[in-house]
Amino acid sequence: MATVELLIPPLPVHVRTARLVGVAAARRTRLPDDLVDELRLAVGEACSRAVALHARHGLTDPVVVRVIDDDEALVVEVCDLGPVPGSVDAPVHELLRDSPGDPNVALAFLAGLVEDVEVSAEGRGTKVRLTWPLLARVR
Repeated sequence: MATVELLIPPLPVHVRTARLVGVAAARRTRLPDDLVDELRLAVGEACSRAVALHARHGLTDPVVVRVIDDDEALVVEVCDLGPVPGSVDAPVHELLRDSPGDPNVALAFLAGLVEDVEVSAEGRGTKVRLTWPLLARVR
């Protein structure tokens, strides 16, 4: 199992770095091109959400991004220190209606984009875990 951990300052300019690392890992694992594009978009959304939460709450701690290749799946975890969303199971239309401009709306978008998304409390913040299964690799 290979894991890369990035500590990115909570500034929008650093989201690109996380996307590039995620895409490099996806290409190394031979993730199909359409899923690489999905990963690029999803990592950008998850990291932008985390950076926005840090900015909104005046947090200067880094956002933690882990890219994990465990031979069966490629996993990206984005961990922030912002407040945990009240309900990640709310219907998309309710999130959009009740929370215009809320960074947590990204969670609804991610749930529609990536097949396997988990959102959980992580210490003082939230962990967004995105998983893409890998086909059997040619060794």
